[in-house]
Amino acid sequence: MFRVDAEKPVEFCDGLSRRDFLHAGSLAAMGLTLPNFLALQQAGAVAPDKDMNCIFLFLVGGPSQLDTFDMKPDAPAEIRGPYKPIRTNNPDIQISEIFPKTAKHADKFSIIRTMYHKAAGVHDTGHQMMQTGRLYLNGLEQPNAGCVYGFLRGAKNGMPPHVLMPRPIGNTGGNMPHGQSAGFLGKAHDPFILNDEPHKPDFRVPDLLPPDYISASRIDRRRNLREMVDQSVDHLEQNPDARLLDENFQQAYTLMTSQSAREGFNLSEEPQALRDAYGHNKFGQSCLLARRLIERGVRFVTVNMFETVFNEITWDIHGSAPFSPIECYSDLVGPMFDHAYSTLLEDLKQRGLLDNTMVVATGEFGRTPKINPAGGRDHWPQVWSMLMAGGGIQGGRVVGKTDDIGGYPVERPVTPQEAVATIYHQLGVDLETELESPGSRPVPIVDYGTEPIHELL
Repeated sequence: MFRVDAEKPVEFCDGLSRRDFLHAGSLAAMGLTLPNFLALQQAGAVAPDKDMNCIFLFLVGGPSQLDTFDMKPDAPAEIRGPYKPIRTNNPDIQISEIFPKTAKHADKFSIIRTMYHKAAGVHDTGHQMMQTGRLYLNGLEQPNAGCVYGFLRGAKNGMPPHVLMPRPIGNTGGNMPHGQSAGFLGKAHDPFILNDEPHKPDFRVPDLLPPDYISASRIDRRRNLREMVDQSVDHLEQNPDARLLDENFQQAYTLMTSQSAREGFNLSEEPQALRDAYGHNKFGQSCLLARRLIERGVRFVTVNMFETVFNEITWDIHGSAPFSPIECYSDLVGPMFDHAYSTLLEDLKQRGLLDNTMVVATGEFGRTPKINPAGGRDHWPQVWSMLMAGGGIQGGRVVGKTDDIGGYPVERPVTPQEAVATIYHQLGVDLETELESPGSRPVPIVDYGTEPIHELL
């Protein structure tokens, strides 16, 4: 295995592969571009005059539409649930009382109340569809929208194009992919994964720091990595992965050892009052870190509010263990989202970043209109609510209308693929862009004819 701190050349034990370079940090997980992304840029896949970003807040577990953004106060008690609607700063919009701070920013975001899909009502399918636009079918894993965007646009300011935090989605009851990888684009375009919790006092990003046993003087002696590789691996230029390494290895190592990159992940630089406003929890501090990374050149940030739905308080309110009770929406989960989301919108606005940074907040499905015998609500992909703000999205709008019990769309149903198409459209990506899957088969980023949600534009 090749090690950047090796004192002498060593041989590869299993042929040249990306994992041979992981010892110096997650080099293959930086999402750095392959040469063919330039061809896509030249073909007009990405508008050259648009430098847009996206923060994707994934509310893992599936928030209840009836207890958050589509209240039905006139429905029977077993439908309307325990929470009351409150006014917002938009006279046409009411939301749940669990979001008092968010209510003051309704002019900045819009609500899509008629998201739905017809696939199985399990977490995995929703995870895939909301982040890729499609299901995992026939062994072909679709790429996450952030990975596609990073593939098409490449890195900026030496930062990875797509960062996922705090950790990937874990066990949610299925065994299918969660839609958070680069899929058929390849591991080189996976997001850079934080794999740590920003709210911890000892938070650091080990993959951006050189291993402890590499001294500063030894790093200085090894700055010319291309020369090192040439000296250590005679057959490099004949290997199919050589061009990938030649173009990206220096950039990846630069990121790992860059003082400015490390500063981007340093939350201690933020005022204590602002950190307090975001909330001292994984989600709140991840949202703050997302803003810092967008400022410094990361193009797409995915924030998982939770990593599992088991034995943890989440949006997954079945009402009994190992899931959550409906009361957690007012006790914990609602305030956690309320503080972070409202502060993120205002923070981006104050810094002049909201106009070119789209903020998406969604779960993977909704919840049953009728409260179950355990006092909770079960999975319901027939309808749920989604928030979009910034990046050219018009605020203060409501798209779609549900029936009297919040169970089905009655006006303007919206599919996950339309939502993903809206993200691409606002990021300046041509919706007719085709990617090359294994076997050289062209795959459009969204199905031909799919339109963005024009009511928001």
